[in-house]
Amino acid sequence: MGRINELRLVARVAQMYHVEHKRQSEIGEILRMSQATVSRMLKRAEQEDIVRTTVIPPPGTFADLETDLRTRFGLTEVIVVDCSEDRDGAVMARIGEAAAHFIEVTLQQDEIIGVSSWSQTILRMVDNIHPMKGSKAKYVVQILGGMGDASVQTHATQLTARLAKLTGGEPRLLLVQGITSSREAKLVMLADPVVRETMDLFGRLSLAIVGIGAVEPSELLARSGNTFSRQEMAMLHEAGAVGEISYRFYDKDGRPVETPLNDRVIGLTLEELRRTDRVMALAGGESKTQAIAAALKLGVIDVLVTDKFTAARLLS
Repeated sequence: MGRINELRLVARVAQMYHVEHKRQSEIGEILRMSQATVSRMLKRAEQEDIVRTTVIPPPGTFADLETDLRTRFGLTEVIVVDCSEDRDGAVMARIGEAAAHFIEVTLQQDEIIGVSSWSQTILRMVDNIHPMKGSKAKYVVQILGGMGDASVQTHATQLTARLAKLTGGEPRLLLVQGITSSREAKLVMLADPVVRETMDLFGRLSLAIVGIGAVEPSELLARSGNTFSRQEMAMLHEAGAVGEISYRFYDKDGRPVETPLNDRVIGLTLEELRRTDRVMALAGGESKTQAIAAALKLGVIDVLVTDKFTAARLLS
């Protein structure tokens, strides 16, 4: 009977604390025991399964999918958003909203943020960020050069500048072509001290926010007039490329694809991304599922924000 009497008192202490919301010091006074004894009994209540902690995910959230994705791909955090339909526009909007909230809550003081400014999903994120009180970021760095037509390049410049203004950081733009005409042209552009000053920040990034793309360019990039040619795209397919992050390509097993095209890109490399403290990827949609699955095998992504349809496909 001794154990039953012990557990009865343990249960009473737990009831007073968790149900009646009394402080530990109050419980000690009422039951004539020390606060240390009360604390030990509360721990005992958990050990004896008298008190069970249950987290009930609210409607519209997908804790099981998030847990399974974290476990399978070794991710620090996964955010799976609800979406009424498996359509790119709807998916991008919901991902952008969730990513904006996550950034607002988790951004630390003096962060150096790298942003892949050619992602429409990241644009949705920036659209949803509220101006932060006081300066949070130190720099917001454009991690891929501009693309083609000047009117389209404005997109990348404005996205970077807007994110800097919202987070209180200083924008550092990469005002050169993202894809140069030749390796020699790239070397000339890299000789510019302003370009070098921006790219020197690549090794100091505390947070990189990136999109994930299929090999075929997005609508935004296709409009830029500065994507690879049909023959070059064929070269990438033959090399096994299935996706890209900031125009750095990789295969289905998450291995970087090395082609001469790499020598023409001015932007963050996958190795530099790997050395970044925290990498947050925003991506969803059926057309990108293979690219996302392969990107998660690269071992560079820490936080994934995606939709419920894509999450289910990634786990199937």
